Amino acid sequence: MEQIKVKYFSNEIEKLAYIDGKSDWIDLRASEEVSLKQGEFKLIPLGVAMELPEGYEAHIVPRSSTYKNFGIIQANHCGIVDGSYCGDNDMWKMPVIAMRDTQIHVNDRICQFRIMENQPKLCFEEVEHLEGADRGGFGSTGKQ
Repeated sequence: MEQIKVKYFSNEIEKLAYIDGKSDWIDLRASEEVSLKQGEFKLIPLGVAMELPEGYEAHIVPRSSTYKNFGIIQANHCGIVDGSYCGDNDMWKMPVIAMRDTQIHVNDRICQFRIMENQPKLCFEEVEHLEGADRGGFGSTGKQ
C-alpha cells in the first residue's frame, strides 16, 4: 500500500478518509468560509497539501451534489495535481464559478479526489486506415 504524506492547514476540517463501502473517491472540504455572488470566481482553499508518491497524480472533481447544494461549478472541470506540487505551501484549491449567490462553510464537502498512476509513455503511429469497427464518427451510437 502506498503511503501519502498529508499536511493539514486547518484543525476545523475532518481528516481525509474513505467513505466505507460507498466509493474509492475521497471527499475534500472547504477550509474557510466563502461567500460568492452569482458570476464570481474564487479559488476555494481545501486545507490540505500532499506529497504524492513518484509516478502518481491526483484528479479533483466536484461531488455529484456540489451544484445542487452550493450552485457552483468547477472552472477547470477536472483539476490535476501533479507530483511536483508537493511543498509546505502548496495547499490544494478548487477553482469555482458561482451560478447563484451562495455561502460555503468550513468543512462543507465540495469536491472529491482520487490518486491515479501517471499515464505511461506512449508512441503514436500514423496510419492510413484503422482496423476497428466504423461507428459513423459521432458518439457511441454514430447518430447525430
